[in-house]
Amino acid sequence: MITITLPDGNKKTFEAPPTGLDVAQGISAGLARDCVAMEIDGVMVDLQQPIDHDTSLRLITSRDPEGLDVMRHSAAHVMAQAVMRLYPDAKLTIGPVVEEGFYYDIDMQPVSDDDIAKIEAEMKKIIKARLPIRRREVSKAEAIRFYENEPYKLEMIRDLDDGTISFYEQGEFTDLCRGPHVPHTGFVKAAKVLRVSGAYWRADQRNAQLQRIYGTAFFDKKELKAHLHFLEEAKKRNHRRLGQQLDLFSFHEEAPGMPFFHAKGMVLWNALLEYWREEHRNAGYIETKTPVMLHRDLWERSGHWENYRENMYTSSIDEYEYAIKPMNCPGGMLIYKHTHHSYRDLPLRAAEVGLVHRHEMSGVLNGLFRVRAFHQDDAHIFMTPGMIQDEILQLLKLEQRMYSAFGLGFDLELSTRPEKSIGTDEQWEVATNGLQAALKTYGQDYVVNEGDGAFYGPKIDFHIKDALGRTWQCGTVQLDMSLPERFDLYYIDSDNERHRPIMIHRTVLGSIERFLGILIEHFAGKFPLWMAPVQAVVLPINDDLVDYGRQLSDKLTSIGIRVQVDDRTESLNRKVREAQLNYIPLILTVGEKEKESGQLSVRTLDGKVTYGVSYENFVETVLNHIHGRKLTLEIFK
Repeated sequence: MITITLPDGNKKTFEAPPTGLDVAQGISAGLARDCVAMEIDGVMVDLQQPIDHDTSLRLITSRDPEGLDVMRHSAAHVMAQAVMRLYPDAKLTIGPVVEEGFYYDIDMQPVSDDDIAKIEAEMKKIIKARLPIRRREVSKAEAIRFYENEPYKLEMIRDLDDGTISFYEQGEFTDLCRGPHVPHTGFVKAAKVLRVSGAYWRADQRNAQLQRIYGTAFFDKKELKAHLHFLEEAKKRNHRRLGQQLDLFSFHEEAPGMPFFHAKGMVLWNALLEYWREEHRNAGYIETKTPVMLHRDLWERSGHWENYRENMYTSSIDEYEYAIKPMNCPGGMLIYKHTHHSYRDLPLRAAEVGLVHRHEMSGVLNGLFRVRAFHQDDAHIFMTPGMIQDEILQLLKLEQRMYSAFGLGFDLELSTRPEKSIGTDEQWEVATNGLQAALKTYGQDYVVNEGDGAFYGPKIDFHIKDALGRTWQCGTVQLDMSLPERFDLYYIDSDNERHRPIMIHRTVLGSIERFLGILIEHFAGKFPLWMAPVQAVVLPINDDLVDYGRQLSDKLTSIGIRVQVDDRTESLNRKVREAQLNYIPLILTVGEKEKESGQLSVRTLDGKVTYGVSYENFVETVLNHIHGRKLTLEIFK
């Protein structure tokens, strides 16, 4: 007799070992049709696997996130089977599930758009055939014999431990795989081949270059359609494309992974940093700056040399070893230690927009999102234990204000003590309780990520949401009980004794470069007026009005509005179109009527034109918008 315990506590008994499908059918026929896999004692397995012992079981359906992953894994096999039918000489490697779907790396001829269409058509045949997907277990020796003509599979098998190896079969196709998989290919309701890129076998440039074919799949065609629309919107907003189109930044082989900001990009950069500095001054921060290169002894004291050495750039000067800083923290410790502090000086909030360098593998570099040189808006707050709750609360409010300025919402996550940590139980309890109390007072829901805090203290992460609903981890608040100990930091308390300060590491924007990349995609290049590199362009309708256009531009520039004059001998329609393609928020058309009246014709990016706007009204509206850092343009009167 086999007893199965379900998540709701109900138990089902079977005289013979049941499969997961048997359990599902015992509950309802509808559930059985919707199941894709099962979880036995916390381990995901195929639905068809017999259950030969009493156990806890969770059925995985198409509504579960794990169900989508299982189905997409099977879809990768469907795509590989389609490729092998069309290109029998191709050699398969691996085909994992990734965030947006799956891919398969294949040693084959370069894949064109025509090939993609053929692969998709063959996939549809395989899906329609509803081929059963069956697991087969063999010995390592049998697996080697089976794949004797498949060099990549053979290499993977030889790397495996001796013992049973699992294959999955569907029709004529067999693949080396741990599983689990859906019961048959018909579960892949809606699939799409997305794109092809190059990839080296095992990410090693010395190995063969493969075709990496990306795809995605859903249980419902409407979900696939919505996802493809999302991808199209994301493509339009791609910050690398917009960065080139708007002349904001570039990358060069002379400094791989290190962005070059152009003049317009620097205007955007400075607008962001001016806002950052204003908010931090108002929140009681001082701003500091520490050197980019520091002695090896410092990095040994901080622990970075032992734990982060492979990501650091180093140099020898005067027979001493130095490292370019990957983080700002150790320099901040030296500044604090330089001066004696009383409890009356606390909290001390010291912020730094510091340039840091971290060595990243070339394969993971991704525009402004993943670079080797970036600026981090760190701050270190030194305080007494009794100040934790209030300081965290003030930080939560600061981060909310700053994200709101860009129309960004966020979710909160609290990560608690990991297995490996420093500090006493009492210190961790004080720190964690302080964070929780601040979050409770703040009032926004948060999730707890048990055991995922830093080894030196618990933390709060901010996951911001952009215009497409994507989430990005930017801000973080971390309580640190390590660096104050390592650097022997202290303050004199009211008892005239030395006490170790509690320290907070925190960022709001995180990497400035990455945050700018997020903003470029969030706004799709159409920045709010206060951030726009060019806020207005003056378009004289003929050459006789160029001088007046320049006078108007000079007048507006003198009061702090960023203006250009397009005085080229081109048609007005072409000038307007180019200004719109460059996402200039305000387009001022200058004709004889405007020159005589002193009024303005104002066109905005939504295509609306307002005639007869007085100069005074235009200036008042624009300056109010800029100084108020508003997200949307007001209507001109």
